[in-house]
Amino acid sequence: MASPPTEQPAAEPRSAAKPARTKRRARPTPIEDFSPAGMRRTLEQVEQELHERYPQADLEPIPAAFDFAVDAHGEQKRISGEPYVSHPLAVAKILAELGLDPTAVTAAILHDVPEDTGYSLVDVEERFGVDVARLVDGVTKLGKFSTLSHEQQQHENIRKMFLAMAEDIRVVLIKLADRLHNMRTLAALPPEKQLRIAKQTAEIYAPLAERLGIWQIKWELEDLSFKYINPEAYRELAGQLESHRRGREAYVKRAMDVLDENLREAGIVAELSGRPKHIFSIYKKMQRKRAEFGEIYDVHALRVLVGDVRECYAALGVVHSLWRPIPGQFDDYIAMPKNNGYQSLHTAVVALDGKPLEVQIRSQEMHRVSEVGIAAHWRYKEGSRSDRAYDAKLAWVRQLMEWQQDVSDATEFIEGVKLDIFQDQVFVFTPRGDVKDMPAGATPLDFAYRIHTEVGHACIGAKVNNRLVPLDYSLKNGDIVEIVTTKSAHGPSRDWLNIVNTRHAREKIRQWFKRQERDENIAHGKQVLDRELHRLARTSLDKIPHDKLEEMADQHNLKSVDDFFAAVGYGQIGAQQVVSRLGVVDDVDEVELPQVAPPPPQPGGVRVRGVGDLLVRFSKCCHPIPGDPIVGFITRGRGVTVHLATCPTIINEKAVERLIDVEWERATQQTYPIAIIIEAYDRTGLLSEISNVVAEDRINIVAASVNVHKDHRATVQATLEVSSVSQLSRVMAHLEQLKDVYSVQRDRT
Repeated sequence: MASPPTEQPAAEPRSAAKPARTKRRARPTPIEDFSPAGMRRTLEQVEQELHERYPQADLEPIPAAFDFAVDAHGEQKRISGEPYVSHPLAVAKILAELGLDPTAVTAAILHDVPEDTGYSLVDVEERFGVDVARLVDGVTKLGKFSTLSHEQQQHENIRKMFLAMAEDIRVVLIKLADRLHNMRTLAALPPEKQLRIAKQTAEIYAPLAERLGIWQIKWELEDLSFKYINPEAYRELAGQLESHRRGREAYVKRAMDVLDENLREAGIVAELSGRPKHIFSIYKKMQRKRAEFGEIYDVHALRVLVGDVRECYAALGVVHSLWRPIPGQFDDYIAMPKNNGYQSLHTAVVALDGKPLEVQIRSQEMHRVSEVGIAAHWRYKEGSRSDRAYDAKLAWVRQLMEWQQDVSDATEFIEGVKLDIFQDQVFVFTPRGDVKDMPAGATPLDFAYRIHTEVGHACIGAKVNNRLVPLDYSLKNGDIVEIVTTKSAHGPSRDWLNIVNTRHAREKIRQWFKRQERDENIAHGKQVLDRELHRLARTSLDKIPHDKLEEMADQHNLKSVDDFFAAVGYGQIGAQQVVSRLGVVDDVDEVELPQVAPPPPQPGGVRVRGVGDLLVRFSKCCHPIPGDPIVGFITRGRGVTVHLATCPTIINEKAVERLIDVEWERATQQTYPIAIIIEAYDRTGLLSEISNVVAEDRINIVAASVNVHKDHRATVQATLEVSSVSQLSRVMAHLEQLKDVYSVQRDRT
């Protein structure tokens, strides 16, 4: 599948008569010819690319790996109809164009062999060596476990990738190239898979590419994801860009001519080009600024490449003397690089005919790094063992490895990655001038724990820009942060769990309580769990059988029920998660969530194999959710009740003739309208924050009302469309963490 219709530069790059400093590479290009001869020509292009970059390298493994992959995959076809081997070849081509070494390219050609053919990882190692096999293993999915849902399996696979990435960054580069080619060919898959893969790409892989500074892959992944997640908006924006393309290209060319002349007069040798347009970035700006298409400053954009940093600022001076700058639209990413190493000057000006024009100015080296990110710093087998820039770019990976040691659940780990690593960053300074990147929304407490765990534990206050601030202050770009500590500190407060916004800080606080206050944690865990049982299930802890609690402890690899209560008490295990897995959502025979539509069943429901139009209910005792292995039990007068296949009720059922095969519908997830009541202290922006939290959990609000009382309390009644009780529990927990919110309950009226 061709990549989305992102535009080419408005005109050919121009340059004064000066030797090129860096060979510029085009963005990774798709393979067009899948015939045996065509793929051989592509393989030759890969070898040529590697020879130019690594002239001394042994390239014999490349064609040998391709021949082995052709033999291993045999007659296998992709869903789109191409020979399966075309996929690993395309991945290898992307990596070669990024500048990866022959070992990584060899691994890319072989990356699907252990997973999809009769050959094992041992076979790969015997033929191509330990290094290649290690990379292949890093990108190979874990074995499929029946006890895990599809989502859990995906999270475990992503976690494995991150762990392998810490050992060798090439693992994640291969995975990104793999995902890029899969996204380019996504049209061949069913719509429900398109949507699922596109969402995962937008949430994990595109932010990962950005964090590694590989912008050319990041942009394309975002555009392709956007195409499937919001096809209507994508088509509309792509159409607007195309309809104005010629006029925009002509405008940018005129602006380039004028700027080029003025730069030459100033003695600056520069290379000018139109900047490619990225549909999703325009869409985000339109949403963020609530602007129309024509109001976005970088619809008309050009790029200026010069020799060094001094010339960057000199060129900026020429631009601003030529055209009037637009206030608030200048960013200096040279003096303050982004956390992925990106450097450039961004400015927006009122240019020809009074139209806004965005100008990016950077050196040739900055441009090279901006295109391929971390790959530009790869020096494997080239003698460099101490690349400080490389080490700095991967500091966050080391953080990940620290966190994963404290988190046993893969889903929780992935959520932490999204929260702490992939969201927007702010840059703050220590009193000594060291720069620290923190997730947007981070507090001084998060900063303290980022410095060192003991600094966090001993924190009693914070100064920002030499002024005392509350511990829940939201850090901003450029803040100078000083943590006030005392040797007599008694450790963190439980309230800090509601102040910190990073997973790292939260885990360190939880660990402290785990070590210091076991008995208190047990009592607190019982209290929290009992409260959640009352809130979500209209029952109490003393009604839960002891063997159920023992089963929950065993599922979390804990030795006793007290250990389980303690884990709930210090926050390692969420009480909402426990209530969901206990299967006691309602104190009735079955969970009866209201239906949003009559038959035929909505996507995400349950289908009885070979039979239609049967009443289907969900069992109370085990609470199955989409993705779980399930079985049906024929009840008298109430249709079919769905249980987990591992449910003790089913295992011990003697009337086996009443058991029936059922399966989850293969379509997008069914949602149910659930009413909740939020109690809070009234303040400006409360409803907006509630809406944002719900939106971040990808939940739709279908109705909402607010009642403000005389004592300045507010009661918010909202109806949410949720797909499962666990999803409801999760969003209720997130809402409870909002400032001034003191209660979130199911509406039982």
